[in-house]
Amino acid sequence: MTSEDYEDECEDIELYNENLLSEYKDYLTEKGLTPRTVDKHISNVEFFINDYLMDNEGLEARDGVSEIGVYLGYWYIRKGCWSGPAAIKENASSLKKFYQFMLGKGEISKEDFDDLKEAIKESMPEWIATVKRYLDEDIEDMDEVWGF
Repeated sequence: MTSEDYEDECEDIELYNENLLSEYKDYLTEKGLTPRTVDKHISNVEFFINDYLMDNEGLEARDGVSEIGVYLGYWYIRKGCWSGPAAIKENASSLKKFYQFMLGKGEISKEDFDDLKEAIKESMPEWIATVKRYLDEDIEDMDEVWGF
């Protein structure tokens, strides 16, 4: 794939993401969430699909369902300067709602959605512990943060 082809593909994904986020916003609004809550979920998902997934070789949102562990357990902690335990939990909630929406659209399988929920449930304690270590000013060796 040429760099021009890659750029064209990324532009297509970004346009698709824009439309997808608009549909997701309508979905959340129809569910009765407050405008503030809707905006928070949109912001969290937008960061995931437009920053993380696009940085990860231009993955489409539907392909990101398997990326939650790396995203919340590593990338988000490093790149999201506002990351902390509450932000990790909030993002997990936003992404779970987003992929439930994607399941309803037929963009992901029930099995993928169930795997996502299980990954969040099982990995949340470690993600929280990792972000706490990352924010701990007494830890100077990053190997201690990431458990190496």
